[in-house]
Amino acid sequence: MMKLVIANKLYSSWSLRPWLIFKNFDIPFEEIIIPLREADTPAKLARYSPSGKVPVLLDGDVVIWESLAIIEYLAETYPDRAIWPQDKAARAHARAISNEMHGGFMPLRQGCPMHLGVRFKTPEMTPALKANIDRVETIWSETRRKFGAGGPYLFGEFTAADAMFLPVVTRFETFQVPVRTETRAYMDAALKNPAFVAWREAALKETWRIADYAAGHTLVENVI
Repeated sequence: MMKLVIANKLYSSWSLRPWLIFKNFDIPFEEIIIPLREADTPAKLARYSPSGKVPVLLDGDVVIWESLAIIEYLAETYPDRAIWPQDKAARAHARAISNEMHGGFMPLRQGCPMHLGVRFKTPEMTPALKANIDRVETIWSETRRKFGAGGPYLFGEFTAADAMFLPVVTRFETFQVPVRTETRAYMDAALKNPAFVAWREAALKETWRIADYAAGHTLVENVI
C-alpha cells in the first residue's frame, strides 16, 4: 500500500493537496504524520524525504517528494479515476492553473498562511497581496464559466485543480478576505467537500501546536 508522509493538518497546505486526491478518488494509502518544528522533526523527515520536506509519497521503491508530482503519479497510476478532467482542453486548463498556483502567489502564501484553527483580522491589502487575490478570483470565475457547468467545483466534478486551490480557499476563510459573490459560492462548495471536512476535523483534534505560527496577525477567534 502507498504511504503518504504529511505534516500537521492544522497548518500544512502542501500536505493537504495530495491527501485530498487520495480521499476524493478512493485510493488506499497509509498516512504518516510528522509534526513540524519539533526537536526530532529533521531526523524524522530525513527517513523519508530527500528534500527534508513534506509531503512525500512512498510506493515500494518509488519516492516522490513534491505535491504536484505526487498528484501526477496518482493520475498515471489510476487512469480510470478522473483526477484531471477528461476533456483535452479542460485538462490543459486544469494543469495550467494548477502549475500557476504551484509556482506563484508568494504574497498570498506569506501574508495569509494556512491555519485551520483560528480566524484572523483581514490583513492590510498591499498591492501585491491584492493582485494575488484578484488573480485567484479571476482564475476561479473564468474556469467555472468555461468548464464548471456539471457541478460546484472548478470543472464541475472535483479534480486535481480543486485540490491545488483548496488551501487558498481556507486562507480566504481564515483571514476573512472580502470576495466576489461567485467566489464565495465556490468557497462554500470546497469547504463542504467531505474529504476536506474530515481533514479539518482531524486537524482540530491534533495536540501539536506551533505557538508563533502566523505571528503578527490579529487573532479574532479560536475555533479549536
